[in-house]
Amino acid sequence: MEYTAVVITISDKGARGERVDTSGPSLVRMLEAAGYQVVHTAMLPDERELIQRELIRCADEQEIALVLTTGGTGFSPRDVTPEATLAVIERATPGIPEAMRAESMRITPRGCLSREAAGIRGRTLIVNLPGSEKASRENLNAVLGSIGHGLDMLRSQGSADCAAPPSV
Repeated sequence: MEYTAVVITISDKGARGERVDTSGPSLVRMLEAAGYQVVHTAMLPDERELIQRELIRCADEQEIALVLTTGGTGFSPRDVTPEATLAVIERATPGIPEAMRAESMRITPRGCLSREAAGIRGRTLIVNLPGSEKASRENLNAVLGSIGHGLDMLRSQGSADCAAPPSV
């Protein structure tokens, strides 16, 4: 089944036009190659209220299946994407960021510093990714197949075939 997706880049410099976003377009290409229909992209500054409003709009008004954010997950005082996400989700999905961090730790010991969050709002899955193109691609690649199965469960009327072997 083809699902709708949105990619939101969170970057003060990007929102001011001082930095070219490469992470967002890279994630769009990955999603499209995996069969997702990317219906919207956005660039927002690191402002918690703006991020929350956009996540709520995507989930509640547009009924998007998958919302990916890229950026705002580090230690900077302006990095508030996880907090904005946690404020709007109804159910946390901690396994997704755990899997991404585990994969990141295989690449760099600094992977443990990533603060991504993920969760469900209504029938929308929201996943935070790092801001760097390389790290965002690595993190999404680590969970993209599982996310598809999660969306099958989330968007189904009953339950998806959880006993089926995972596709690789």
